[in-house]
Amino acid sequence: MITIKSQREIDLMRKAGHIVAMAHRRIEELIAPGITTRELDRAAEEVIRKLGGIPSFKGVPNPYGGIDFPASICASVNHEVIHGIPNDIPLKEGDIVSIDIGAIYEGYHGDAARTYEVGKVSPEAKRLIAVTRESFYKGIEMAREGMRIRDISRAIQQYVEQNGYSVVRDFVGHGIGREMHEEPQIPNFVTLERGPRLRKGMTLAIEPMVNEGRWEVDILSNKWTVVTKDGKLSAHYENTIVVTENEPEILTE
Repeated sequence: MITIKSQREIDLMRKAGHIVAMAHRRIEELIAPGITTRELDRAAEEVIRKLGGIPSFKGVPNPYGGIDFPASICASVNHEVIHGIPNDIPLKEGDIVSIDIGAIYEGYHGDAARTYEVGKVSPEAKRLIAVTRESFYKGIEMAREGMRIRDISRAIQQYVEQNGYSVVRDFVGHGIGREMHEEPQIPNFVTLERGPRLRKGMTLAIEPMVNEGRWEVDILSNKWTVVTKDGKLSAHYENTIVVTENEPEILTE
């Protein structure tokens, strides 16, 4: 069931979103060759807890029967798409790393992802990151009262494919609020379903996942980390938004 949030609930989600944004700001300060994703995880969790939040991801059950998620952030490097588990391998010059952060504040979630450059990256990697980010903004141009989920999906897919990339189809965006994942699902590609009409007070996590090559993905043996099947780069950009009477409001910037 799709829930319409009250002003009080939106205010709490705005606070959760602020915590997520501050954690991303800390990540941006620290990203450099030589740092490990485990160090980034510790830094993000410190920010989340200092600001009164709880990490959304830590301890989430594995849908495929593996271990519960062991960290506060997802850190996906190069060909890893989403759900990368932080580790002690130092990042190196030219890597790209997608960091997904979620925080709970007084029972409500905020969720946002960014793909960061590690030192100087290739022009191809830089362009992939830029197109992925811009595809999010193309999508939220359609996130207005009376439009449909499918309008968001179409805008994202068209922009990505016009630029020569592909959108991941096995994983999608989602509603968000008291739960990290609520209805409706928000594909980054057009499906046969038009999806519900958008209404003021709907809160959505819109998150294009864009591959340099083909859209197909695999899941590693840890039953969390999703990787591109062809081994090419992937980028991720996400924000939590609320549908308003006018333009959507981004809660995680």
